[in-house]
Amino acid sequence: MLRKRGRNPISEPGVRGDINVTPLVDVCLVLLIIFMVVTPMLQKGVDVALPETVDPGKMPESQKQLTISVKLDGSVFVQQNWVTAENLPATLKEVHDNNPDKTVVVKGDKRLKYKDVRKVMRLINEAGFTRVGLVIDKKQGKA
Repeated sequence: MLRKRGRNPISEPGVRGDINVTPLVDVCLVLLIIFMVVTPMLQKGVDVALPETVDPGKMPESQKQLTISVKLDGSVFVQQNWVTAENLPATLKEVHDNNPDKTVVVKGDKRLKYKDVRKVMRLINEAGFTRVGLVIDKKQGKA
């Protein structure tokens, strides 16, 4: 009996039928790291030390949300842009005229006196905005 000499697919290197998952895992880990680094930067407005409470109310974020930040030194930022106290009423009125259905959230530094935050909130109301909220952090620890 003569046996045909042919290729033995098991012993010879060549095309493999299984999937190599190592490159997939590498790509997924890189994407995970990118999202972990970028996500904290997605915060709207300017970074301020927010007041804390045990049970903050929930307000969904939307594209029609205007963030106004009041820093400890009294400087006011509309989104990321610094606005002088003299220009704030005109800036708020202009934003309201362009998009009157925006929801405004105020990020006031917790070390500020309430009257400073209230002054900004009064200007927001005078500009015509009716939906205004305060941004706060949830208190960590025992409730």
